[in-house]
Amino acid sequence: MTTLTYLQFHLLFLGLPLLALAAATARGVALWTDVRAPTPRVPVAGRPVDARVVGIVIMGLLALVYTTPWDSYLIRRGAWSYGEGAVLVRYLQVPLGEYLFFVAQTVLTALWLYLLPAGPVGGEPSARADGGATVRHARGRRRVTAGQRALGAGGAGLVALAGWWALALDGGLYLGTLLLWAAPVLAIQWAFDWPYLWARRRVVAAGVAVPTLYLWAADRVALALGVWKLSPTLTTGFAVPPLGLPVEEAAFFLLTNLFLVQGLVLWLRVADRWL
Repeated sequence: MTTLTYLQFHLLFLGLPLLALAAATARGVALWTDVRAPTPRVPVAGRPVDARVVGIVIMGLLALVYTTPWDSYLIRRGAWSYGEGAVLVRYLQVPLGEYLFFVAQTVLTALWLYLLPAGPVGGEPSARADGGATVRHARGRRRVTAGQRALGAGGAGLVALAGWWALALDGGLYLGTLLLWAAPVLAIQWAFDWPYLWARRRVVAAGVAVPTLYLWAADRVALALGVWKLSPTLTTGFAVPPLGLPVEEAAFFLLTNLFLVQGLVLWLRVADRWL
C-alpha cells in the first residue's frame, strides 16, 4: 500500500499552492490588468461577471470533457496504473481524484497567470509578429489573415505528425496518443490568433513555465512514492534530466498548461474585443 492515496496526494500538493494563490489574489496582489485597460466583464444571467472567473469555469469544463475520454482509454490500455490502495472511487476507469485534478490544475495555472504583470487584457500589438504593418478592423483592431491561420494550423499538424511517428516506436503508445490528442487543441488556438499569443509570449511563457515545473516536481514525488506508475512496455523509457521524470509525464503537464494559458489569454482577448 502507498503512503498516500491518490486523492490525499493531490490535496496536499495542489491544495496548499491553491490556497496560497487564492490568498494572494484576494489580498489584491494580482498585477494582471494594466490600469489603462480594465479587466473586461461579460454578461452571465443578466449580470456582469469578471471575465477571468468565467475563463476559469470555461477552461475547467473543457478540461473535464476533453481529457476524460483520452485518460480513460490509456488507463484501460494499461499505460499507467495506481498503487495498491491509492484509489477508492473510479468512474469510466478514471479515479475521482483525477477528475478533481483536471479542475485543480486549471485553477492553479489560471490564478498564477492572473498574478503576472503586463497581462493581455486590452491594448493591441503595434505590429505583426513578422514585423510588418498591423492589419486592423474598422474598430482599430488587428485582424488575423487567412495565411496566418493556415500557418497556425500547420504548426499543430506537425505535432500530430510527431504523434504518429511516436506511435510507431516501441513503447510509444502514451507519447503518441498524447501528441495526437494535443494537436486539435493547438490547431484551434494557433489558427485563431497565434500572432497575438506571440505578441504576449513573455506572459504565456511565464504562465506555462512555473506551474509546469511545480507539477513536474510533484509528479516525480508521486512516482517515487508509488501513488501511480507507468507501464514499461507502453512508454518510451526516456526521462527529462535532472528530475528523471518520464518524458511522457513531462510532455503532458507542459501541453496541458500550454492549453490553459493560451486558452485564457485568448478568452480575455475575445471578452475585451467582442463581448
